[in-house]
Amino acid sequence: MEQDHLRDSVAVSPSHGLGVERRAQVSFLVCLTGTKYGCGTGGCGACTVMISKYNPVTKKIRHYSATACLVPICSLHGAAVTTVEGIGSIKTRIHPVQERLAKCHGTQCGFCSPGMVMSIYTLLRNHPDPSTEQLMEFLSGNLCRCTGYRPIIESGRTFCEESTVCQLQGTGKCCMDQEENQFSLDKEEKMCTKLYDESEFRPFDPSQEPIFPPELIRMAEDPQKKTLIFHGDRVMWMSPANLNELLELRMKYPMAPLVMGNTTVGPNMKFKGEFYPIIISPAGLPELNFVDFTDDGVTIGAGCSLAEMKDILTYTVSKEPKERTKTYRALLKHLRTLAGQQIRSMATLGGHVASKHDYSDINPILAAGKAILNLISKEGERQILIEELFTSLKEELHDGEIIYSVFIPQLQKWEIITAQRQAQRFENSFAIVNAGMRVKFEGTKNSIKDLKMFFGSVGPTTISASKTCEQLIGRQWNDEMLSEACRLVLDEIRIPPTAVGGMVEYKRTLIISFIFKFYLKVLRELHKLDPRMYPEIPESSRSALEEFPIKIPQGIQMFQCVDPHQPPQDPVGHPVMHQSGIKHATGEAVYNDDIPRMDKELHLAVVTSTRAHAKILSIDVSEALEFPGVVDVITAKDVPGKNNHEGEILYAENEVICVGQIVCTVAADTYAHAKKAAEKVKIIYEDVEPRIITIEEAIKHNSFLFKEKKIEKGNVDKAFKYVDDIIEDEVHVEGQEHFYMETQTVLVFPTEDKDMVIYTGTQFPTHVQNMIAATLGVPGNRIMCHMKRTGGAFGGKVSKPALLGAVAAVAAHKTGHPIRFVLERGDDMLITAGRHPLLAKYKIGFMKNGLIKAVDLQYYTNAGCTPDESEMVLEFMVLKSENAYDIPNFRCRGRACKTNLPSNTAFRGFGFPQGTLPVENYITAVAFKCGLPPEKVRDMNMYKTVNRTAYKEPFNPEPMLKCWEECLDKSSFQSRKKAIEEFNKKNDWKKKGIAIIPMKYTIGVPTAYESQAASLVHIYQDGSVLVTHGGCELGQGLYTKMIQVASRELKIPSSYIYLFETSTTTVPNASYTAGSMGTDINGRAVQNACQILMKRLEPIIKKNPKGKWEEWISQAFKESISLSSTGYFRGYQTHMDWEKEEGRPYPYFVYGAGCSEVEIDCLTGAHKLLRTDIFMDAAFSLNPAIDMGQIEGGFIQGMGLYTTEELKYSPEGVLYSRSPEDYKIPTVTEIPEEFYVTFVRSQNPIAIYSSKGLGEAGMFMGSSVFFAITDAVAAARRQRGLTEPFTLNSPATPEMIRMLCVDQFTEQIPRDDPSTFKPWSIHVS
Repeated sequence: MEQDHLRDSVAVSPSHGLGVERRAQVSFLVCLTGTKYGCGTGGCGACTVMISKYNPVTKKIRHYSATACLVPICSLHGAAVTTVEGIGSIKTRIHPVQERLAKCHGTQCGFCSPGMVMSIYTLLRNHPDPSTEQLMEFLSGNLCRCTGYRPIIESGRTFCEESTVCQLQGTGKCCMDQEENQFSLDKEEKMCTKLYDESEFRPFDPSQEPIFPPELIRMAEDPQKKTLIFHGDRVMWMSPANLNELLELRMKYPMAPLVMGNTTVGPNMKFKGEFYPIIISPAGLPELNFVDFTDDGVTIGAGCSLAEMKDILTYTVSKEPKERTKTYRALLKHLRTLAGQQIRSMATLGGHVASKHDYSDINPILAAGKAILNLISKEGERQILIEELFTSLKEELHDGEIIYSVFIPQLQKWEIITAQRQAQRFENSFAIVNAGMRVKFEGTKNSIKDLKMFFGSVGPTTISASKTCEQLIGRQWNDEMLSEACRLVLDEIRIPPTAVGGMVEYKRTLIISFIFKFYLKVLRELHKLDPRMYPEIPESSRSALEEFPIKIPQGIQMFQCVDPHQPPQDPVGHPVMHQSGIKHATGEAVYNDDIPRMDKELHLAVVTSTRAHAKILSIDVSEALEFPGVVDVITAKDVPGKNNHEGEILYAENEVICVGQIVCTVAADTYAHAKKAAEKVKIIYEDVEPRIITIEEAIKHNSFLFKEKKIEKGNVDKAFKYVDDIIEDEVHVEGQEHFYMETQTVLVFPTEDKDMVIYTGTQFPTHVQNMIAATLGVPGNRIMCHMKRTGGAFGGKVSKPALLGAVAAVAAHKTGHPIRFVLERGDDMLITAGRHPLLAKYKIGFMKNGLIKAVDLQYYTNAGCTPDESEMVLEFMVLKSENAYDIPNFRCRGRACKTNLPSNTAFRGFGFPQGTLPVENYITAVAFKCGLPPEKVRDMNMYKTVNRTAYKEPFNPEPMLKCWEECLDKSSFQSRKKAIEEFNKKNDWKKKGIAIIPMKYTIGVPTAYESQAASLVHIYQDGSVLVTHGGCELGQGLYTKMIQVASRELKIPSSYIYLFETSTTTVPNASYTAGSMGTDINGRAVQNACQILMKRLEPIIKKNPKGKWEEWISQAFKESISLSSTGYFRGYQTHMDWEKEEGRPYPYFVYGAGCSEVEIDCLTGAHKLLRTDIFMDAAFSLNPAIDMGQIEGGFIQGMGLYTTEELKYSPEGVLYSRSPEDYKIPTVTEIPEEFYVTFVRSQNPIAIYSSKGLGEAGMFMGSSVFFAITDAVAAARRQRGLTEPFTLNSPATPEMIRMLCVDQFTEQIPRDDPSTFKPWSIHVS
């Protein structure tokens, strides 16, 4: 065997991915930082690149997208890798994909943007005129937390072959046909719908793309190929040149894994501690990459990727008669939603089958479809049925054997196969349960000749219901057989109540629900085969077989037009592109981890507690200190100042109070060394009682952090005596992970005189400065904190960066080295926590007509183990608890529970999204009890005139009523509701629901001094302007809006103005950027500075009124007029007296209304969001494009909170949900099929240019989806005779929906006594 031996010259293990080691090695060597590291598991798509390979057999080049974090560098021998920098740059020429993503406003924080660009670019390299279906498919593996996806899809749609006509609110007219894209929302004002000018787009010319390197073609066609062997410090990577050499290596190294796509071995080595000293990679072997079509089926090489498999089967289906492609169509159904496009392009058929994953979507279908594995070894070839891997035979591959190919046969006339799956979200999500089922009949005899049923995610691997199938052979296909099948399979497939993954009763229900769907499909297919003998299934049951389609979203965005008399250079009110948009799309926007490494820089890895509440008996760091590259281990004793700053603990000392608390950190020359050494730290604990995890446990142990917060008006107790009816209930709202795309990142550079320079992604640089100063015991003026941008925050970077910055600063102080501290996604999710889970208990008194007279509301939040932001979150929750409703007798009380969980913190909406859900829940409950439509009860209880809140703050609800009425009217609510009622009557197993929700949201904070702001504006001699202020750019477009403000005030084009960064060295004592007040307060400060400067320039301008700006500035300098000014805004004069339960805690309100329509599958719990209409009181939008993005992005994030995003904890307080594989934020397929957003005009003189802060308001609009689901579930229950009220807790996951849609299947499953076992996971609310 001829070999080439290559030594890894960049000190990266051969098993390392293209995007691992924090990108440090690759970016250090070639300075390419555009490819982002978001999760390390291939689940987020931030690191997407395009890989191109030449096939010497077909003479074709294959371009495919891949997640760089999973691509081993050694696997790229002979491949061309294109990163975002390779297609365009602001320094040379930007690519049309980059340009359109930015100009369509598809970037906010920008961290996901390079990945989005590369996915669309790869699509265009394969399909220059793609369909919209292909666009959605290629974006399926990319996550975005900011935009809500709509503008990203819109940018990609500009390349699609189909023209898209948006139907304007059902009028049949296109919004683009309106004169100047305007229409009237009412008689007074014109509205615009055009957020960008497509005429500015440069044309896309596929012929101008870079060619595949000819030398790589010559290399691929070289007949003298040699086995490549890469040697690393611990790992040897072997790439055989041909099949014979592969079989020799397989025989020689039977324990070495075969790595093709690295989608299993890679994550296991990285995160599960698996280690393989030898890795064999046959990727690219022509012998394993082939397809063979025969009359009886298709044979696909084991080396073909799942994406290639999908293309092969799609081609086959298009060419063959329908009855011959049943198995292929079943496979295609799952290949579309299995993982994301990048993983499908990397994972291979052979690897997928051989791994025997329990969650495999493909293996159950292949097994049911009689697929055959062709195996080969040095000893010869053999064949086995795939089903033999999963039946009682438990066939295994022999030593030295590999899967050569898979033969998928065609089925016969009387054979029927089906594929089923249900996951937390539609795509890129492991199946909760999946199934492949096939039946063969004895011709027209209607008796079962052969039956196979395989299920995934219900055992350690794919499970065969072979005993059930055997007992059903010979039976007639009828209702009795169905009942027997369900009974038998539940007896055969026993899921223990403690099963990993939980959801046991739901999984049992899904198994027999899938059998029912299979039963119906077979009846329908039999009818097609012989309509005279087999009747059609009832019309009301047909919807059970209809899949939710993937449709590209449609809709329009409506906003106020700019006054035609406004000066053309004044950008205020225009939909201006994000000032970093192009840099986001080209990957040239610099984030903290993109900053080049410094000499002697060290990486930090954390050691966190594995116990929720325990004494630390000992910490042994000796083995860690001996590990190569380790410089030091830092513990609490190394903190020179305060280890406990205002209740927040840096390093655990003597005891730990949650799983995930930092006990110590390891500083080493590389992150890989630091992480490995951290695993060597040995800690001995002694558990301490009580261990408090849930809210109920906290209440039981009277474990609270602060005094009770309360507001009350009227006489609640007395009012309950005079009402017609009373309902009492409780609602649980689980927490939410921020899932910002860029994890917490801190760079600390120690300088002279104990100074520290900090670069971090934070919403509150002042807090970072203060905490580090206190920790080090130095004055604040020695700590310089810099913040340019961060890849998303959503409240998660208000307080946490200060604690993590202090941890890193202590390490820098002890070692004397610069420190780079970047949290892995799993550590970030574990340590930093998120939104507060909530338990709300309520008692409601109401009249028979739906009028609510009394409300007694009690909130309990799960705050975690330290105070953090929990007191303010609770205050906000209580103050905002009435939402839009004028209840004459209202009381709300709140307590923050102290538990042994990581401390929950600020999150977008700051308590409002979870606190107001129970309010809308009890409105719905009252409507249910009174037999009234919920919207009628909402309307009759709303504030209608100028009034005061429960805490006596005056307000005018007129804009809210306008939003409500417009939403009812423009969404065609009533007519759609009637249509839904008709739909529900005709369909037993699919139900639709619709809901409309009002909102009264407050902006700002109750403490006046926390809303002060400052700025610094310099004018240079050439007329250029530098603006700095205390606000942080989080993706919300704050810097863009500040440029717009400065442009208006200085009366100069925006191109003259530059914003560099936020820093404590330029603007001290800045408030946090949160509470939707970033633009309000910093805009006022910038405005103030600019007005001061213009006042100074007035004499110069008067002398030369027709002069140019540059001339005025030059003259001012010559006359010694200062061209630099600070600006200041002292803040909104808010206050709240909790003793008197009254005040004016908020400067103003934002109102809105949202209407959503959904369709649910009663048999699986899946739901599809059909349409959403949002009417938002924007007053006057400074930048409609940015504000629209905030509303849409907030809505999708809120929808995720209420539907798919589920945090799971063990009873011991261990967070299971630590990656995109375990935690499901919405993807492109979750957004509404129709999405309409309208800005409603109002007056707001208190804010700059009569604008309103809209960063958080859209979040609660996501609850309209939750209550539409509630409406659909209620319809399902009514049909089954269930008329009692029910409670849907949040999130409304598929599990929750399915188990509430009670039917014969939920009644049939076995139930376990909760007192007899410990569940795998618990809810902590």
